[in-house]
Amino acid sequence: MNSVDFSFILFDDEAAPQLFPLTYTKPVAELRIGIMTIREKWEHYLKKSCSYLTREYLREKYPPVTGGINMMVNGSVIPSKELINEITTLKEGHVLIGENIILACNIGAGDPAAFRPESLNGLITVNSGHPVKRISRPWDLFRKNGEELENDFKLVTMGRESMSVSGSNKTINPSRIFIEKGAKMECAIINASEGPIYIGKDAEIMEGSVIRGPLALCEHSVIKMGAKIYGPTTIGPWSKVGGEINNSIIMGYSNKAHDGFLGNSVIGEWCNMGADSNVSNLKNNYASVKLWDYQKNRFSDTGLQFCGLIMGDHSKCGINTMFNTGTVVGICANIFGSGFPRNFIPSFTWGGAAGLTTYVLPKVFEVTEIVMKRRNIIFNQTDRNILKHVFELTKKYRK
Repeated sequence: MNSVDFSFILFDDEAAPQLFPLTYTKPVAELRIGIMTIREKWEHYLKKSCSYLTREYLREKYPPVTGGINMMVNGSVIPSKELINEITTLKEGHVLIGENIILACNIGAGDPAAFRPESLNGLITVNSGHPVKRISRPWDLFRKNGEELENDFKLVTMGRESMSVSGSNKTINPSRIFIEKGAKMECAIINASEGPIYIGKDAEIMEGSVIRGPLALCEHSVIKMGAKIYGPTTIGPWSKVGGEINNSIIMGYSNKAHDGFLGNSVIGEWCNMGADSNVSNLKNNYASVKLWDYQKNRFSDTGLQFCGLIMGDHSKCGINTMFNTGTVVGICANIFGSGFPRNFIPSFTWGGAAGLTTYVLPKVFEVTEIVMKRRNIIFNQTDRNILKHVFELTKKYRK
């Protein structure tokens, strides 16, 4: 059976709440890892658009699109050729299982909204014969980013020719550097010996920047003068970065434009980090890092020695902000002041080490509208409704 016959619908399972705060405002497959989002990876393999089955409050913005044969696909799973082959040959009423999770289910003409990934009643199970790569915790994003940068680089650049590198730059292993049309790069040192470097459409690397791959600099993003970037790092679209960054992902439309260190971290969309903000990614005693767990309502051991900052969409911090190792910041938070703020900063809070107050919705909406308008994107009623719902959902964390 050919993939043309299917409507592919990426569903959220238990990974979605495990990935809070990054998934408060979007389905799991909208997360970026490597060069592309998980959805974009599926669409690249399938040569077809995908839609979503996500939490109810997100469905106005991310509705499922049905067709003759509806194929439910786990949005936390990263696709491969082998997995695509297994899914597109899946018969109606059959569910594909791998590593104890549902990978896909052919529901035929059934209603996607009636699909329950936690229930296999009446379905015939088929076991996958291939390894499963999945994003189920925030730190999975930066830990697996190197491998995904390699995979995406091959997918995006295969059979295509890079723009030439200006002679003012110093490049190492230039065959692993790909530059899209409209990108600008002058007087920079670019080292692709440890991994590929992808420079997106209309992106810019300013003078004096020193970059060691693997790196993805997505479209319209800027690396500012004198920046030091260590891979594996992804800078999503329409972002500005400077200072020192190591093994981090910035989802897009966010800025860390000045000096300061960011390492082993994930920053959501529409975030801003003030000048000289610094993130600790290693404890002084070299112990394993604990991170706030939204499912358990307590800190849980990540098993990682290096883990920095997880920041949800629309959050910001003032100049000279210092983040302790393993800090989680929810969405729509505004952090400022001297000293280290606590390791868990709830969504819609305002303040820092001296104390936190509620960041009320009218003020959140006012700032969000201004920030998004600067990128010519309208902050519409659907976006407002999502933030209103998350405000209520996260009220229990604000005291």
